[in-house]
Amino acid sequence: MAEKLWELAINFWQIGSFSIGGGYTIIALIEELLVNQYHWLTMKEYTDIIVISQMTPGPLAINASSFVGLKIAGIPGAVVATFSSIISGVVIASSAYRFFCCHRNSEVIMAVLRGLKAVATGLIGAAGAGILLLALTGQNTLSRNVAAVDYYALLIAAASMLLLRRYKTNPVWIMALSAAAGILIY
Repeated sequence: MAEKLWELAINFWQIGSFSIGGGYTIIALIEELLVNQYHWLTMKEYTDIIVISQMTPGPLAINASSFVGLKIAGIPGAVVATFSSIISGVVIASSAYRFFCCHRNSEVIMAVLRGLKAVATGLIGAAGAGILLLALTGQNTLSRNVAAVDYYALLIAAASMLLLRRYKTNPVWIMALSAAAGILIY
Protein backbone atom coordinates (compact mmCIF):
# COMPACT_ATOMS: atom_id res chain seq x y z
CA MET A 1 0.00 0.00 0.00
CA ALA A 2 2.82 2.42 0.86
CA GLU A 3 4.37 1.86 -2.57
CA LYS A 4 1.08 2.71 -4.32
CA LEU A 5 0.69 5.85 -2.20
CA TRP A 6 4.24 6.90 -3.05
CA GLU A 7 3.60 6.35 -6.79
CA LEU A 8 0.38 8.36 -6.54
CA ALA A 9 2.20 11.16 -4.71
CA ILE A 10 5.02 11.38 -7.26
CA ASN A 11 2.76 11.18 -10.31
CA PHE A 12 0.18 13.67 -9.10
CA TRP A 13 2.91 16.01 -7.89
CA GLN A 14 4.24 15.87 -11.45
CA ILE A 15 0.77 16.48 -12.90
CA GLY A 16 0.19 19.42 -10.54
CA SER A 17 3.63 20.85 -11.27
CA PHE A 18 3.15 20.94 -15.03
CA SER A 19 -0.45 22.10 -15.30
CA ILE A 20 0.57 25.53 -16.56
CA GLY A 21 -2.45 27.27 -17.99
CA GLY A 22 -5.06 25.31 -16.06
CA GLY A 23 -6.44 21.82 -15.90
CA TYR A 24 -6.98 21.29 -19.61
CA THR A 25 -3.28 21.53 -20.38
CA ILE A 26 -2.52 18.44 -18.33
CA ILE A 27 -5.09 16.11 -19.87
CA ALA A 28 -2.40 14.71 -22.20
CA LEU A 29 0.03 14.22 -19.29
CA ILE A 30 -2.66 12.49 -17.22
CA GLU A 31 -3.32 10.15 -20.15
CA GLU A 32 0.38 9.40 -20.65
CA LEU A 33 1.04 8.62 -16.99
CA LEU A 34 -2.16 6.92 -15.89
CA VAL A 35 -3.19 5.09 -19.06
CA ASN A 36 -0.03 4.46 -21.08
CA GLN A 37 2.74 4.26 -18.48
CA TYR A 38 1.22 2.87 -15.26
CA HIS A 39 -1.92 1.29 -16.77
CA TRP A 40 -3.93 2.38 -13.74
CA LEU A 41 -6.81 3.29 -16.06
CA THR A 42 -8.13 2.04 -19.37
CA MET A 43 -8.75 4.64 -22.06
CA LYS A 44 -12.49 4.40 -21.36
CA GLU A 45 -11.98 4.90 -17.61
CA TYR A 46 -9.69 7.84 -18.33
CA THR A 47 -12.27 9.50 -20.58
CA ASP A 48 -15.02 8.84 -18.04
CA ILE A 49 -12.92 10.43 -15.27
CA ILE A 50 -12.22 13.50 -17.42
CA VAL A 51 -15.94 13.86 -18.19
CA ILE A 52 -16.97 13.34 -14.55
CA SER A 53 -14.27 15.78 -13.42
CA GLN A 54 -15.75 18.35 -15.79
CA MET A 55 -19.26 17.85 -14.42
CA THR A 56 -18.31 18.12 -10.75
CA PRO A 57 -17.43 21.39 -9.03
CA GLY A 58 -13.75 22.23 -8.73
CA PRO A 59 -10.65 22.14 -10.90
CA LEU A 60 -10.26 19.23 -13.31
CA ALA A 61 -6.84 18.13 -12.01
CA ILE A 62 -8.01 18.03 -8.39
CA ASN A 63 -11.19 16.12 -9.23
CA ALA A 64 -9.30 13.67 -11.46
CA SER A 65 -6.63 13.10 -8.81
CA SER A 66 -9.29 12.40 -6.18
CA PHE A 67 -11.09 9.88 -8.41
CA VAL A 68 -7.90 8.10 -9.49
CA GLY A 69 -6.43 8.06 -5.98
CA LEU A 70 -9.65 6.54 -4.66
CA LYS A 71 -9.62 3.87 -7.38
CA ILE A 72 -5.96 2.94 -6.83
CA ALA A 73 -5.64 3.08 -3.02
CA GLY A 74 -8.99 3.96 -1.46
CA ILE A 75 -9.47 7.01 0.78
CA PRO A 76 -5.74 7.34 1.63
CA GLY A 77 -4.99 7.30 -2.11
CA ALA A 78 -7.54 10.04 -2.77
CA VAL A 79 -6.06 12.22 -0.03
CA VAL A 80 -2.44 11.67 -1.15
CA ALA A 81 -3.19 12.19 -4.86
CA THR A 82 -5.26 15.31 -4.22
CA PHE A 83 -2.73 16.90 -1.86
CA SER A 84 0.13 16.03 -4.22
CA SER A 85 -1.59 17.64 -7.20
CA ILE A 86 -2.23 20.85 -5.23
CA ILE A 87 0.96 21.48 -3.26
CA SER A 88 3.33 22.25 -6.12
CA GLY A 89 0.84 24.65 -7.68
CA VAL A 90 0.53 26.56 -4.41
CA VAL A 91 4.30 26.84 -4.04
CA ILE A 92 4.87 27.73 -7.71
CA ALA A 93 2.03 30.28 -7.81
CA SER A 94 3.23 31.98 -4.63
CA SER A 95 6.80 32.15 -5.93
CA ALA A 96 5.72 33.26 -9.40
CA TYR A 97 3.61 36.06 -7.96
CA ARG A 98 6.57 37.49 -6.08
CA PHE A 99 8.82 37.11 -9.14
CA PHE A 100 6.36 38.73 -11.57
CA CYS A 101 5.75 41.65 -9.22
CA CYS A 102 9.45 42.44 -9.43
CA HIS A 103 9.80 41.81 -13.21
CA ARG A 104 6.40 42.76 -14.65
CA ASN A 105 7.88 45.06 -17.31
CA SER A 106 10.51 42.64 -18.63
CA GLU A 107 10.28 41.83 -22.35
CA VAL A 108 11.93 38.44 -21.72
CA ILE A 109 9.26 37.47 -19.19
CA MET A 110 6.49 38.56 -21.59
CA ALA A 111 8.10 36.47 -24.37
CA VAL A 112 8.22 33.43 -22.07
CA LEU A 113 4.54 33.87 -21.22
CA ARG A 114 3.60 34.12 -24.91
CA GLY A 115 5.47 30.88 -25.57
CA LEU A 116 3.74 29.15 -22.67
CA LYS A 117 0.34 30.28 -23.97
CA ALA A 118 1.13 28.72 -27.35
CA VAL A 119 2.17 25.43 -25.73
CA ALA A 120 -0.95 25.41 -23.54
CA THR A 121 -3.13 25.92 -26.63
CA GLY A 122 -1.49 22.98 -28.42
CA LEU A 123 -1.81 20.69 -25.40
CA ILE A 124 -5.47 21.55 -24.93
CA GLY A 125 -6.14 21.00 -28.64
CA ALA A 126 -4.39 17.61 -28.67
CA ALA A 127 -6.23 16.43 -25.56
CA GLY A 128 -9.56 17.64 -26.94
CA ALA A 129 -8.93 15.87 -30.25
CA GLY A 130 -8.14 12.62 -28.43
CA ILE A 131 -11.31 12.78 -26.35
CA LEU A 132 -13.38 13.72 -29.43
CA LEU A 133 -11.96 10.78 -31.39
CA LEU A 134 -12.69 8.41 -28.52
CA ALA A 135 -16.25 9.71 -28.18
CA LEU A 136 -16.96 9.49 -31.90
CA THR A 137 -15.14 6.29 -32.86
CA GLY A 138 -14.34 4.41 -29.66
CA GLN A 139 -10.63 4.78 -30.52
CA ASN A 140 -8.03 7.34 -29.56
CA THR A 141 -6.48 7.42 -33.02
CA LEU A 142 -7.62 8.52 -36.46
CA SER A 143 -9.37 5.83 -38.46
CA ARG A 144 -10.44 5.78 -42.08
CA ASN A 145 -13.31 3.47 -41.17
CA VAL A 146 -16.39 5.66 -41.60
CA ALA A 147 -18.56 2.88 -40.16
CA ALA A 148 -16.71 3.28 -36.84
CA VAL A 149 -18.07 6.81 -36.40
CA ASP A 150 -20.88 7.13 -33.87
CA TYR A 151 -23.09 9.58 -35.74
CA TYR A 152 -25.34 10.13 -32.73
CA ALA A 153 -22.32 11.20 -30.68
CA LEU A 154 -21.22 13.43 -33.57
CA LEU A 155 -24.69 15.04 -33.66
CA ILE A 156 -24.71 15.59 -29.88
CA ALA A 157 -21.19 17.07 -29.99
CA ALA A 158 -22.05 19.39 -32.90
CA ALA A 159 -25.30 20.53 -31.26
CA SER A 160 -23.46 21.14 -27.98
CA MET A 161 -20.81 23.24 -29.71
CA LEU A 162 -23.49 25.21 -31.57
CA LEU A 163 -25.47 25.88 -28.38
CA LEU A 164 -22.34 26.92 -26.51
CA ARG A 165 -20.57 29.03 -29.14
CA ARG A 166 -23.46 30.60 -31.05
CA TYR A 167 -26.26 30.83 -28.51
CA LYS A 168 -24.09 31.13 -25.36
CA THR A 169 -26.19 28.47 -23.62
CA ASN A 170 -25.19 27.69 -20.04
CA PRO A 171 -22.93 24.59 -20.06
CA VAL A 172 -25.02 23.01 -17.29
CA TRP A 173 -28.05 23.02 -19.60
CA ILE A 174 -25.97 21.60 -22.43
CA MET A 175 -24.75 18.75 -20.19
CA ALA A 176 -28.32 18.06 -19.02
CA LEU A 177 -29.63 18.03 -22.60
CA SER A 178 -26.74 15.83 -23.75
CA ALA A 179 -27.34 13.40 -20.89
CA ALA A 180 -31.05 13.23 -21.77
CA ALA A 181 -30.18 12.68 -25.44
CA GLY A 182 -27.77 9.92 -24.43
CA ILE A 183 -30.46 8.20 -22.37
CA LEU A 184 -32.96 8.39 -25.24
CA ILE A 185 -30.53 7.34 -27.98
CA TYR A 186 -28.42 4.72 -26.29
